[in-house]
Amino acid sequence: MKKFLSPLVLLVFLSFTNYDTQLTDEERKLGANELSKSEKFLLKTVKGLSDEQLNFKSSPESWSIANCVEHLTISENAFDMMVKGALESPADPSKRSEVKMTDEQIVAMISSREKKVKTPESFEPSGKFGTYEETLDVFKTKRKEHINYIKTTKDDLRNHYGSFPFGTLDTYQVFLFMSGHTERHVKQMEAVMADPNFPKE
Repeated sequence: MKKFLSPLVLLVFLSFTNYDTQLTDEERKLGANELSKSEKFLLKTVKGLSDEQLNFKSSPESWSIANCVEHLTISENAFDMMVKGALESPADPSKRSEVKMTDEQIVAMISSREKKVKTPESFEPSGKFGTYEETLDVFKTKRKEHINYIKTTKDDLRNHYGSFPFGTLDTYQVFLFMSGHTERHVKQMEAVMADPNFPKE
């Protein structure tokens, strides 16, 4: 006589297999490496710049390098709140079908500056963190937290989600987006530095 799992036992089994999904070693390595790489790119680019260089604008409506740094700091904190908010809800594997992009596509898409995106007002620089140095310190502190988190977390980042104008990402991909977003704006800083009128010192 064949034995079948009772509905209750089956439900418990599925809950463990679907809801208790931790990152693989490869995912941890990719996430930490991407976050570290984009941070190093930023710090190398801004190292040694004078106040005049940091605040130079190619046009009155464009952003300076200091503006870009503040935008990245605002974004780093906003993405942090997005992930924490998503993790407050139960993991939901049924929504996996809403995630349309691969990890690699996320990194490539956001780091490219070919398509311009209008920044929401809440993400625009306004001096909320104090001086440039204080702002950069806030960024570095939060980025360090994120790298350590990716390396050690037991949270199920693949079955929690964040909503973006272009679609749904799982919360692991939010960290990849965060890194690519940093790279995108460092490339913007490089464009500012390439301006013929950019101060020599």
